[in-house]
Amino acid sequence: MSSPKEYIVVTGAAGFIGSCLAGYLNQNGYRNLILVDEFSRIDKTPNLEDKAFDYKIEREEFFEWLFSEKPRISMFFHIGARTDTTEFNYAIHQHLNVEYSQKVWNYCTLHHIPLVYASSAATYGNGEAGYDDDHAGISLLKPLNPYGVSKNEFDKWALQQKDHHPPFWAGLKFFNVYGPNESHKGRMASVIFHSFNQIGKEGEVKLFRSHRPDYKDGQQLRDFVYVKDVLKVCFWLMKNQPASGIYNLGTGKARSFEDLVKATYAGLDKPAHIVYIDMPEDIRDKYQYFTEANMQKLRNAGYTDEFYSLEAGVDDYVRNYLARKEYY
Repeated sequence: MSSPKEYIVVTGAAGFIGSCLAGYLNQNGYRNLILVDEFSRIDKTPNLEDKAFDYKIEREEFFEWLFSEKPRISMFFHIGARTDTTEFNYAIHQHLNVEYSQKVWNYCTLHHIPLVYASSAATYGNGEAGYDDDHAGISLLKPLNPYGVSKNEFDKWALQQKDHHPPFWAGLKFFNVYGPNESHKGRMASVIFHSFNQIGKEGEVKLFRSHRPDYKDGQQLRDFVYVKDVLKVCFWLMKNQPASGIYNLGTGKARSFEDLVKATYAGLDKPAHIVYIDMPEDIRDKYQYFTEANMQKLRNAGYTDEFYSLEAGVDDYVRNYLARKEYY
């Protein structure tokens, strides 16, 4: 008699990282997926074309479906969230990023399901407390926007669940992730995506001026991580399940926005032309000028693969996806 089928859940499955993860799981032989998201948005539809899965469940109907269908789940990737850093209505973040995540956690705990969930480098705020994923420092962090606050609130709550947690869990503090399947994100899509489109339309790229004397224009620094590296880490965690906890997920090397735009031009075999504009007032005092992941914890856990360099990741993204209008 055959054993019941086991499934992998991916929330946020129509979004940027979630849809890429569904594709990566397919490439590695996993087609028994339960995809969860708000599937009404037509602009996300291309992200899931050619993906193999068994079920597609609306986000707000998902828990009702779980309790009625009782599927056997071997792994839960909770990637879904409200990720808009310009959404200042905290109630939206509280519902989707805190309360919904708590329901996911409780379900995984009850049913002994390993869980990987998306946290964010936005939890680090302006970086005054550093960028270490040490659990002791998480309660001291001061995020700059409601999105970052909500992600940190859930991280803090997860760490408080001493005797009530999944058999393995990892919260991944994603730094600046870029790559295919992000065109639906609008203003929140990566600078590479916007640069590529600006080059095509205007022949130049607009970058924000620095509004701090200690940073020159274009020299604001971020830890940019290619989505293909994010997928590899998620898959490695599923397979290896090291010590549970919160892990940074960047490259460990901060790079400037100017470097990023020059790499985008290089992917198009064109000379760079950058114009600097004032940063919008509504984000000026909430803007991170520097992020850089301390990646030692993931390395100590046993992850040994090299990360894409900025130049190699941007080149792959521009040549093989943006220029060809391809999805992952």
